Amino acid sequence: MEVTNQQVAAQLNLMGQLLEIKGDNTFKIRAFYRASDTIARLATPVAGMDPEGLDAIPGIGKNIAGKIQEIVRKGTFDELEEVRGGLPGSLIELLDLEGVGPKTVAALWKHLNIRSIGDLEQAARGHRIRALRGFGAKKEEAFLRSIAVYRARSGRMTLLEADAVAARVQSVLTPGTFMFAGSYRRGKSSVGDIDVVSKEPPDHLNRALKTVATEVIDAGDRKTSLRVLGKRVDVRFSHPAQFGSMLLYLTGSKAFNIRLRERAIARGWKLNEYGIEDRLTSVLREFSTEEEIFSFLGLEYIVPELREDWGEIERAETHNLPDLVTAGDISGDLHVHSSWSDGRLSIAELAQAGEDLGYAYLVCSDHSATLGITHGLDEERLKQQAHEIEQVNRTSSCRIIHGIEVDILADGTLGLPSRALADLDFVIASVHSGFGQDRDVMTRRVLAAVDHEQVNCIGHPTGRIIGQREPSALDIPRVIDRANETGTALECNASPYRLDLDDLFIRKAVEKGVRIAIGTDSHDRSEFTHMRYGITTCRRGWTGPGDILNTLDADALLEWAA
Repeated sequence: MEVTNQQVAAQLNLMGQLLEIKGDNTFKIRAFYRASDTIARLATPVAGMDPEGLDAIPGIGKNIAGKIQEIVRKGTFDELEEVRGGLPGSLIELLDLEGVGPKTVAALWKHLNIRSIGDLEQAARGHRIRALRGFGAKKEEAFLRSIAVYRARSGRMTLLEADAVAARVQSVLTPGTFMFAGSYRRGKSSVGDIDVVSKEPPDHLNRALKTVATEVIDAGDRKTSLRVLGKRVDVRFSHPAQFGSMLLYLTGSKAFNIRLRERAIARGWKLNEYGIEDRLTSVLREFSTEEEIFSFLGLEYIVPELREDWGEIERAETHNLPDLVTAGDISGDLHVHSSWSDGRLSIAELAQAGEDLGYAYLVCSDHSATLGITHGLDEERLKQQAHEIEQVNRTSSCRIIHGIEVDILADGTLGLPSRALADLDFVIASVHSGFGQDRDVMTRRVLAAVDHEQVNCIGHPTGRIIGQREPSALDIPRVIDRANETGTALECNASPYRLDLDDLFIRKAVEKGVRIAIGTDSHDRSEFTHMRYGITTCRRGWTGPGDILNTLDADALLEWAA
């Protein structure tokens, strides 16, 4: 298919934007913008022009004419791909947001290390952006509105967004009369819509639901569908005697439900959302709770997080389900940032936040200077930070453990020398750039960090940003095997924008004996509550307290790290 003028213009415009983000030569940037504008308005297709014809177009020199010919041949040009490869892929996606241009992206990246839409949302909600010159509270609100529009196009919600929708719906529901269901109840990393099962009379509840709905799609006696905060919510009305059956059915997953139905059929019954029917007599047995159904089917109760048909039914049959980690098992947070780099809280404020949460410790893991953050830490500033941490620890019941989040560079080396890392208590190594590397290169890059004697944990291993950036081409099984050999932990980054590692790889890791470190990656006080997302993801990965580093007390954690 022939490349259109609009497609050519878009590539030239993107080049101008990327050069502007990098802070390149102003005249070069203008040349690409001017050429893009010219080609977009040109009536004659450039795909059929020879070099002389392109060169004759006002504003198109020989250099850009060559770029246009490359675009016509292969849809892009080498210089563009080279510039693109030098920038975080998720950074470029910020340009998709309404009202966000290259200069804004450059300022956010260079001063706050905002590299993705998820980073921007966190920073805006944490009120960190208003600290930049020329940015204020209204700008933060505008960013959040643009992100909401962007996410609405993608169709799925992060758990943070789902929580906001659920809270709005819950505000008009009577306590004790309802339960959330579906993938939201199972704790999946992203949610398509919100399912609710309610015992309340439809007439009464439908009136209440209208007060929180932006749109009522359909209101009935059995089911009501509406939009809340732009997202779909389906409410199913259930008789109290059938509530357990309806809740089980709507919680899913589909594969899990099929296995339960097959189990019922093998015993002469038919399982549906209303109960269990005897296939010979058609007598329906009703269940007001899920526990009653599991017991009737000869199974131990299976918590929602495990209902994926990953072997949990067989384990429930022998009453051998795993003892899953809970919030009460968590002693501290293994990944937080302070105002020494791009966080908002001082060391003393971190300690106070930890005390308020009842934590025994927090690992202060600011960014290394190599990330290009204005206040990334080098060797000298690490020593200064160590002194402040020592001072704060004298009076705080929550111990601040001195760590770092050091960058894994493109060649697998770390952003700080070993002598600097050796003085720290806990070292997280993370990839923050070059996500486009092929599988072998990326894997060898991460394995080099796993092998490093000072590295305790690999942070957000796949680099995914939910709904925005796919996981890198990393051979996770190889990384898990090597982590087992070296005794290196893998992080479950609890940010609702990451949840990385995900549940499936967490299960593979713990099966191999690899410990999981849950870190909220908090930059602000409000983000400490994201620990619950990490816990849920680990529960979905079948982890018990012994699989999670956060369950150790401070002394045991430091001993493990040493």
